[in-house]
Amino acid sequence: MWIVDRLLTWWNGQTLGTQLWTARNGTRVGEDSFGNIYYQTAGGKRRWVIYNGEAEASRVPAEWHGWLHFTIDAAPSQVPLPRKPWERPHVPNLTGMPGAYHPPGSLYRAAPKPRRDYDAWQPE
Repeated sequence: MWIVDRLLTWWNGQTLGTQLWTARNGTRVGEDSFGNIYYQTAGGKRRWVIYNGEAEASRVPAEWHGWLHFTIDAAPSQVPLPRKPWERPHVPNLTGMPGAYHPPGSLYRAAPKPRRDYDAWQPE
């Protein structure tokens, strides 16, 4: 069954065509904290990522995103970007997942807090 998944699905890692292209033309540049592996061609004209698991673009950290889109010339594995003290670590988009953010009054929370910012109208 994994052969069919490898041939026909692109969202579960790399397809067979991408694996062959990467083996022939790709040079491994680095890996991020999520396990995604980054490649480029010998001349550096093409850059791509092989996702670790589901292909979700929000799992690419900002420094690697800049490298993939030719904003940064050197790969973050070679020259790490300076981090500001106020920067938080990268978190993928969790919308629709169990770890998604729900505000305090949301009905999706396990125990929503009662709202006290208004008085409900009661008919007389």
